[in-house]
Amino acid sequence: MLFSHPQFNGYNNSLYKDLRITVIIPCLNEEQGIEKVLRRMPAFVDDVIVVDNGSTDRTAEVAESFGAKVIREHVRGYGRAYKRGFSEATGDIIITLDGDHSYPPDAISYLLEAFLHLQVDFLNASRFPVRDREAMSFKHKFGNFVLSLAMSLLYFRWVRDSQSGMWVFRRSILEGFVLESDGMAFSEEIKIEALRSSNVRFSEISILYTSRLGEIKLNPWRDGFFNLYFLAKKRFAPWRR
Repeated sequence: MLFSHPQFNGYNNSLYKDLRITVIIPCLNEEQGIEKVLRRMPAFVDDVIVVDNGSTDRTAEVAESFGAKVIREHVRGYGRAYKRGFSEATGDIIITLDGDHSYPPDAISYLLEAFLHLQVDFLNASRFPVRDREAMSFKHKFGNFVLSLAMSLLYFRWVRDSQSGMWVFRRSILEGFVLESDGMAFSEEIKIEALRSSNVRFSEISILYTSRLGEIKLNPWRDGFFNLYFLAKKRFAPWRR
């Protein structure tokens, strides 16, 4: 049985330390995971936006039953879904996570406290060290290490998890970002934009990453090599501001 959570419909007036919080979740066939994610969503979150990226299951229906705002982006792509979600966000702070229940919704308060304590504008939630042995295979750990190392060398700043999909940032910084990727490379691109911006303070903090629910969309070889190519392409392309 599903239960409605009206606090996600924009009627929650209990701001988190005078800040309005919007959570954005891109989804493609995440019927199983999205229910668990929304059940664990903190009550102080003002808006939850689920971007349905062409699901063929009950993802949208389940999300709506929990009070999330569901918007549809029919052009497939991880980055495309996020850019659609950003266009609908109204919160002072945007928090992102996946709909497969691999990122911890109940860590949001911990991340917000770290975000405010560190006085940053972009906080990356690193999955490393991975404490759940079932959460990530050796192949994926190695691929993430290679991509994070490449990003760190290319942009002269150590980034522990360039591919993390959970971030906390001020919505206002998006105005200065040039976000081109519509695919999986979007995750690294938004961090690159944060690192490149002299007026954006960037930091990372570890979270507990767990096994995903539902089907796997990532193609490790194809997406891994493309993300590596994208890192180099963005590094040496003319920087537009």
